[in-house]
Amino acid sequence: MGIGELARPPEGVREVERIEVDLLIPGIGEPIRDGVVLMDGPRISYAGPSADAPPAAPTTTTRAPTALPGLWDCHAHLMGVRSADLSRLPLEPIPLQAARCVTDLRAALDAGVTSVREVGGLGVQLARAVEEGSVAGPAIYGAGAILSVTGGHGDIHAMPLPWMTDVSRWAGVLRLCDGVDDCMRAVREQLRRNAKVIKICASGGVLSEVDDPIHQQFTATELRAIVEVAGMADRVVAAHCHGKPGIMAALEAGVRTIEHGTYLDEEACDAMRETGAILVATRTVLREAVEISDMPAFAARKMAATVDVHAKAVAMAYERGVTFASGTDIFLSGSHLPSSWGRNGRELPLLVEAGLTPLEAIRAATANGPLTLGPQGPPSGQLVEGYDADVIVVDGDPLADISILADPSRVVGVWKAGRRVKGSSS
Repeated sequence: MGIGELARPPEGVREVERIEVDLLIPGIGEPIRDGVVLMDGPRISYAGPSADAPPAAPTTTTRAPTALPGLWDCHAHLMGVRSADLSRLPLEPIPLQAARCVTDLRAALDAGVTSVREVGGLGVQLARAVEEGSVAGPAIYGAGAILSVTGGHGDIHAMPLPWMTDVSRWAGVLRLCDGVDDCMRAVREQLRRNAKVIKICASGGVLSEVDDPIHQQFTATELRAIVEVAGMADRVVAAHCHGKPGIMAALEAGVRTIEHGTYLDEEACDAMRETGAILVATRTVLREAVEISDMPAFAARKMAATVDVHAKAVAMAYERGVTFASGTDIFLSGSHLPSSWGRNGRELPLLVEAGLTPLEAIRAATANGPLTLGPQGPPSGQLVEGYDADVIVVDGDPLADISILADPSRVVGVWKAGRRVKGSSS
């Protein structure tokens, strides 16, 4: 079936978008052959077999090989940086970084991403610009600042501590907090900014200089306090965790998601399954990190030590029944750079490489996305009546070739809230 458009209905007639496809992938459940999606304004009014589609008013009709829900990237950073050396982060003006993010958001839409859980960066501010229509981009569910202990993964270790403390207060991307009272205040600061999720560094990391990715950072009491305050506002906590000590402490405290999970073992996987925690594995950043030319030497050493371990941990998590949501850890601005916006779909083939079926990888990148936000999760990620009309069409069958979703040129149509934002609509 070719890709084409029929004429719009006469002026004054309410328009219902109709998508006719050879294959409809609903997000949850089995694919449907010869399917139809109807969008009445910002909501889906029907998605299913064409034979069962209700009679429709005059429509704009799109024909394509495959339709599926708009993709979710559940771990990304809108920082507007062009270097992996995060010691440079405070040296550039925030307006410059935000301007770069405008292009990043457009690149995400073109890649089929209609929703982003932004886990540390300028997302809470940019979400307002997207909502009011000033900027074209996916729906953004931002965390505000990344919460870190002093000397932890969210600290810039090369910067004098008094400077870092000042930066963490005014820049709004990193927030150092120590002790229960300060951790509670830091969460409330993000809630004041309307953060939809709280992001913490429960273990050390790779791009931070002196900490060890295996070491736990926040104490058990600090973690419980963070989860408690977030929960009072119906927010969940996303925990950056490489090492097992931080993973287990975060799970015991009640976090919703484990980000990365590099040193997961059988006990940790079983704990994730028992608590219902979701793994956002971020295979993309680890796979593409070797291509980043200006990565600091200390980070390159850490990355080399974690890449293979991470791949085995992700495969183990799948084998032991852990729930996955797709996230990339993309953070760079500039389409020529690795781990940059617009490459979001690359996570899906990497999840398949780790053991997921193409259908499971698509579920991780669609229906499972809202689950990472807990009560803040919208009715999104599924082609279901009443859900957000976030839909993409591609020019092939991603169940036969999942790499289609890694190539923005193969995403030939994107609708966000029922409005076409990529591809011809006339």
